[in-house]
Amino acid sequence: MTTPSRRAILGGALGGLVGGAVLGQPTDARASTADLTGMSTADFAESSSRRRWVASWATAQTAPTATDVDAMGGFTDTTIHNTVHLSAGTGSAGLRLRFANPFGVQPIVLGPVTANGQAVLFGGQKDVVVAAGGTVVSDPVDVMVPDGGDVQVSMYLPGPTGPVSFHRNTHATGLIGDRPTKSVFLLNGVDVRADGRRSLAVLGDSITEGVGTPDDANLRWPDQYAARFRRRPAVANLGVSGNRLLLDDGRFGPSGQARFDRDILALPGLQAVLVFLGINDIQQPPSQTDPARLLSGYEQLARRARDHDLEVLGATIGPFKGWIRYTDALDHVRNQVNAVLRSGRIFDRVVDVDAVLRDPSDPARLRPAFNSGDGLHPNAAGANAIALSL
Repeated sequence: MTTPSRRAILGGALGGLVGGAVLGQPTDARASTADLTGMSTADFAESSSRRRWVASWATAQTAPTATDVDAMGGFTDTTIHNTVHLSAGTGSAGLRLRFANPFGVQPIVLGPVTANGQAVLFGGQKDVVVAAGGTVVSDPVDVMVPDGGDVQVSMYLPGPTGPVSFHRNTHATGLIGDRPTKSVFLLNGVDVRADGRRSLAVLGDSITEGVGTPDDANLRWPDQYAARFRRRPAVANLGVSGNRLLLDDGRFGPSGQARFDRDILALPGLQAVLVFLGINDIQQPPSQTDPARLLSGYEQLARRARDHDLEVLGATIGPFKGWIRYTDALDHVRNQVNAVLRSGRIFDRVVDVDAVLRDPSDPARLRPAFNSGDGLHPNAAGANAIALSL
């Protein structure tokens, strides 16, 4: 399902990702690096010598609401600790951290910051000012982390900060002082200089974010995808619970279209993007019942990705019978959208999530072994099935 005129950067049984030296090499790989990526030896050597920064961990941010007490109230004289799980490791070149406050209302002083106990500097200084709406990137930090390893990030906020941009639930436990939290505040990326590797970004919703999988287990499907490879690819999980393709939401934040530039195109070392949205447009009120609107939204994202020379993949929408807002009429919309996605008319490659998750005896439902219990979100086994379908 690949656009014939575009070079096949990615490959796989379902037209998904194989990666090779660019995105990672699968444990059962039989082809050479050049065969998998379409890159010549000279191309690969040039890519390696540049040692580009690539996004190994990332998270999408939203604005706090009245119910988000910590993020809305902000912080004064507070240290926040988070554990982030890298896809690609640092090799011998260390890492850098990215912090952003796109929904902030005032400048915030950030620092000191540490990564695995190592001081993180900004232009040689131990603290930095993050402007309202701004982003800051740290100096390189001499911290070695293996593929699939964790980074402990601690940051001090002298404050008062005012409301801060955050990710509500990363499904990993951190600390605000000594109080547990599942949120990440201001921190939105960890980059590594892994030779020859580039990033795959996933623009997704709660299924990508990790809802349905256990906290603190790193069993979200992007984690399980990266773990398939001997040399893990850099994968940026930009999933946001409740996210829609077309409409913004007061609690769940900007739509996929609205956040595409900030969350996807701004990532360093990006090579491919996977669009995994649509179920919330269909099942959340106001429901989108016109397949053409959704398909047009996908097409716009595909065009914008190609403008940046990115390979663009799309996922079919999985089954949701048993979910509280399921109806046969809405499922018909889902099937109409999936039929067009499978035709290959929009994306360079299609990951058929629906095909791997559905129950053969009732295709509107998740397989029982993949159901987290609510009819919509796959469990860890279902997340693994998605990972294996790429």
